Amino acid sequence: MTEKFNTEKVTGAHSLELGDPTFVREENEGVDKIYELKSELVNHCLQTEIGWGRYQTELFIVSGFGWAADNIWLQGVAIILPQIALEMNPPHIAFATLALYVGLICGATTWGVLADIIGRKLSWTITLLIAGVFGVAAGGAPNFVTLGALVACCGFGVGGNLPVDGALYLEHIPQRYQWTLTLLSVWWAVGQLIASLVGWVFIANFSCPDTTIPGTCPRAQNNGWRYTFFTLGGITLLMFICRYFIFNLQESSKYLLAKGRDEEAIAVLQRVAKKNGRTITLTLEKLQAISGGTPPVPLSSAQLFRRALQGMSLSHIKPLFATRRLAVNSTITIWLWGLIGLAYPLYNAFLPIYLSHHSVSSGLGVNGTYRNYSIISVLAIPGSLIACWMVDWTRKGRFSFGGRKFAMATSTALTGIFLFLFTTATNQTGVLAYSCVTSLTQNAMYGVLYAYTPEVFPAPHRGTADAVCSAFNRVTGLMAPIIATYGDLNTSVPVFVAASLFLVAASLMLFLPIETAGKAAL
Repeated sequence: MTEKFNTEKVTGAHSLELGDPTFVREENEGVDKIYELKSELVNHCLQTEIGWGRYQTELFIVSGFGWAADNIWLQGVAIILPQIALEMNPPHIAFATLALYVGLICGATTWGVLADIIGRKLSWTITLLIAGVFGVAAGGAPNFVTLGALVACCGFGVGGNLPVDGALYLEHIPQRYQWTLTLLSVWWAVGQLIASLVGWVFIANFSCPDTTIPGTCPRAQNNGWRYTFFTLGGITLLMFICRYFIFNLQESSKYLLAKGRDEEAIAVLQRVAKKNGRTITLTLEKLQAISGGTPPVPLSSAQLFRRALQGMSLSHIKPLFATRRLAVNSTITIWLWGLIGLAYPLYNAFLPIYLSHHSVSSGLGVNGTYRNYSIISVLAIPGSLIACWMVDWTRKGRFSFGGRKFAMATSTALTGIFLFLFTTATNQTGVLAYSCVTSLTQNAMYGVLYAYTPEVFPAPHRGTADAVCSAFNRVTGLMAPIIATYGDLNTSVPVFVAASLFLVAASLMLFLPIETAGKAAL
């Protein structure tokens, strides 16, 4: 039930009529009332005074780097697997993907939780540096074990991008532009396209023929995958340079509010407004009027350190299940990430291998394999644009439908259906066609899921909530290489399993009790 806030408590503190349905969220959704009132004021400031400007445009770009890097390395590992098999001939080639997911799990958990304890800035900045350094190093790996270890370290950096970038971006934009969080998924598609094009250039021209017997391909004739990793690592480091040295990132004002650092929160909002060429009327006095005019007591360095250690507990987990409604929503959301985390890599992480098998049988060769993979990557980009249109599309009447949940369920169900059709393809044209359509629908699905998840959780616990979802996504993703290995990559069994999981996830989405369309994030 939606409540009206006590306007007497903050009379004279601001001109906003508290209780505006645009800014109101459900009662007791994992935050205390003082934070909720302050957050409403910040949302109003972002919406009516700061708006969308130069700061948000630049933030959209540099936040997108994190999304792109995540898929660059997911696809980067995927596209080198056929050539790794020819050169190193490991017993289980899918274990390279397993190593990446180990790193992704550790990264998602570590950086996401730290974002709620010490702030968003450190996690947001350092992840790309770690990914770039170890990505370049992986290109020089002399054997499969070393490759797996370096790929895992790269994954540790990459794994922190999605849970942190989405939360930080959401907390700097006004409510009317929250649909751009869905648009961020276009960078995910761009990352896949970058990896595909780089792989096409190097692997297609500097690799052993796909008819080579595994284990007989000499390193000197198979440097294409190494050049690919060097290039992708260099691109990731360039992204880090843009983030750290060029863009002046501000800490999240809502994170600062949650930590009682109201003065710093106001300073952040003022700096963002100044970059947009605007001014704000929200002041420290107005925020403190909500808490009775008592300013927070400054903490020493030792106290801040102890508070950070205390934060390494379940204090950010329990509020995600504070009410029955929120508990149901959190549980379903986490399971959705888990189901999709298993389904996605069962198809995408081994797509180059599937395409390679079809290319050999049809005589396309290595060049044809990576050409088709690049075409499939291009088709992912329109999926983000379609998702942006769908997320705020609603219809009212006897039966209301639309919004985030409808968009997620529709795109996820279509992904499962087209994957089933993929398993029935008997020629190269059919394989390419179904792969292209699947690429479009699954990118639309991810675009909405990545927007809905940070929106539905309040800022004090958003980093942890995103970390839990992302980590569970990676944990189930660990099972994909095992299923792929023992389910036989030469058959359609892994893809059939993936299709089934997508359909189950689509069904669950219809039971989510919270719809975030048209509401400002806390």
